[in-house]
Amino acid sequence: MDFSVIIPARYASSRLNTKLLQDIHGKPLIQHSYENAKKSGTSNVIIATDDERIQSVANAFGATTCMTSSEHTSGTSRIAEVLETLCIDDEQIIVNVQGDEPMLDAKVIQQVAQNLLDSKMQMATLCERVTDKAQYLDPNCVKVVFDKFGKALYFSRSPIPAFREEVDFNIEVCFKHIGIYAYRSGFVKQYLTMKSSSYEQVEKLEQLTVLNEGFDIHIGKACASVGFGVDTQADLEKVRKVLA
Repeated sequence: MDFSVIIPARYASSRLNTKLLQDIHGKPLIQHSYENAKKSGTSNVIIATDDERIQSVANAFGATTCMTSSEHTSGTSRIAEVLETLCIDDEQIIVNVQGDEPMLDAKVIQQVAQNLLDSKMQMATLCERVTDKAQYLDPNCVKVVFDKFGKALYFSRSPIPAFREEVDFNIEVCFKHIGIYAYRSGFVKQYLTMKSSSYEQVEKLEQLTVLNEGFDIHIGKACASVGFGVDTQADLEKVRKVLA
């Protein structure tokens, strides 16, 4: 299977300054994410950034980079610019890996690409079971429900599925979405023509526009550890401790 990984790498970060360049045991955070992606069996890893400081650091550790606009509002739109700039074939499978996920297992990256190929759906992404009721109730944890064929029914910051009686809470049917996506290059370009749905605007989840347009998103249970992303200084310290 041939697929490419593109890592959107925006310089600005509201909660942790210069997040992607923060040091983790002698390497910038973005390098850990890049090296994990390289181990996935991909034919190509591209770091898509809007800042020359990230480009310079990435080039120094041997990464291929592509400069993009600072006006993008999502990683998907940034990836679309890369596809256009580099004239990547419409049938090429693209995996969108977040730059602030330094603990993402390479097997998970390969898994989502394979799921896209096998399912024949327009997009593929992953999930894992929520850890406890607090996470289930946390609006920062995006939940997902899907049918027996692995097709996404809905994503929400609200607790879904909602239990009619509190005593009926069953963690076995509660899954959190993992923000990694696979799609074909041509579909990314098609996505940019879609009008943002009212559901996306309310939940601030771009995948809801894809569902609203009638396209299918495959949900797979992650086959290996996904760790956690870095949004705050506390997250950064946790990653440093785990990777020590």
